[in-house]
Amino acid sequence: MSINLNEPAVELRESRLRTLTGYEGDAAHLLSRNDFPNRERSFTQCGSCSADQVMNLFTQIQDAAVVEHGPAGCAGDIPYRNATFRLGNRRMGYPVHNVKYINTNLDEKDTIYGGGAKLEKAIREAKRRFNPKAIFVTTTCASAIIGDDVPGICDELEEELGIPVVATLCEGFRTNIWATGFDSSNHSILRKIVKPARQKQPDLINVISFQHRFLFESVFKQLGLRPNHIVPLSTIDQLEHISEAAATVQYCESLGSYLAAGLEQHFGVPEVKAPAPFGIKASDEMLREIGRMFHKEAEVEKVIVSEKEKIAKDLERLRSKLTGKRAFIAAGGPLAYNIIALVKDLGMEVAGTCIWHHDQKFDNDDERLNFLKFDLKHYGNFHIGVCNKQAFEVANAINKHKPDIAISRHITTVWAAKLGIPSIFAGNEPTEMLYDGLIRFGQTIDDAISNPAYIKNVAKHSKLPYTDWWLEQNTYSFLRGEKNV
Repeated sequence: MSINLNEPAVELRESRLRTLTGYEGDAAHLLSRNDFPNRERSFTQCGSCSADQVMNLFTQIQDAAVVEHGPAGCAGDIPYRNATFRLGNRRMGYPVHNVKYINTNLDEKDTIYGGGAKLEKAIREAKRRFNPKAIFVTTTCASAIIGDDVPGICDELEEELGIPVVATLCEGFRTNIWATGFDSSNHSILRKIVKPARQKQPDLINVISFQHRFLFESVFKQLGLRPNHIVPLSTIDQLEHISEAAATVQYCESLGSYLAAGLEQHFGVPEVKAPAPFGIKASDEMLREIGRMFHKEAEVEKVIVSEKEKIAKDLERLRSKLTGKRAFIAAGGPLAYNIIALVKDLGMEVAGTCIWHHDQKFDNDDERLNFLKFDLKHYGNFHIGVCNKQAFEVANAINKHKPDIAISRHITTVWAAKLGIPSIFAGNEPTEMLYDGLIRFGQTIDDAISNPAYIKNVAKHSKLPYTDWWLEQNTYSFLRGEKNV
């Protein structure tokens, strides 16, 4: 599949990857073809804006400024992003400073007469106030409805200011897939920031993750490799030269699929084509593929043996306590499939799933990146519900399955707690990866299941907003179209 960097707007996941937000059936059936029609909902409780993911990445670049072309209300999440940015810098020992952000504050008059003049003023002010190495200009629903020529304005001011001024078209109504926002960000970085390699660095490997600290680090050190963390807390200079790496590896396909594929197709940086290292089997495959790519096969085998020996006793202990326990999993497609591998390696069963979305194709068209296929091969079939972060469906599913624990990427923890079910949050920092990550993850699960008093107390004093009528319905009864069987 070819990534087109000639256009300012990224091709949407709906068409590019045939992404599903509505599906119910078993995993083997979902894997049987890559052209299932999406099942829309006749009722939707909530949604997640793709522009949110754009701001997740751009506001965390050290020396770039962001100009958001929209109403002031779109700036409501900036205090949270600023806190995340400052905390990340403090944790890594970098200078602590604020995000570089301006909102154009579109109002009613602008929606009639246009907001182009405000945008030009805001871009010049961002250059004066922050003196950034690049300015990313993001669109919102309001500016897109107006029809301002954001790419044209950016191109004119780029020539005037002498730095990249990058139009990122990410208005929320453009797509129903929240993860398209990651693609929009990475499309802009590939188009306007990354430069052709001056000289390849044979020991450098790009690492795409949500957090700058990455748990491949200890393994990379044993293999003589240097990780280059992108995008959080990166500088523009670092991003300009990610084309010099010998390979790219990632934590989550939702986050990094587009960037990894773009680096391979346009800059000759191959993606490590293996499942992310969640669980023993996936860790083995990932490290062996890295060993093959860097001609370090013998070194990798030594690392695998050593790492497995380190966890052997703890893994046996955790399996003796967790075998047969039932987990409910709610997360984005690739990460949910990775968590399934973890719970299976701990001897647990999958009670049910709510997957935020499912990509039926891959930016780098290689079956080794098919995490669903990997799970089916190694762990067997399971039921899949694709629910697009719909809280009413998540609460219904947890209530029906009554698992021993709920494992969530975003919203599930609160609903599980209100139902009296222990829950843990699978956060942005990938502490579950590799062999020691399996132990950390298993210990967290064991602690939550073994100490339910707090959760039981929460449930005792909580009231769900959903009636018994809804909790007794089929979880996906609001999905339109032909049932997936």
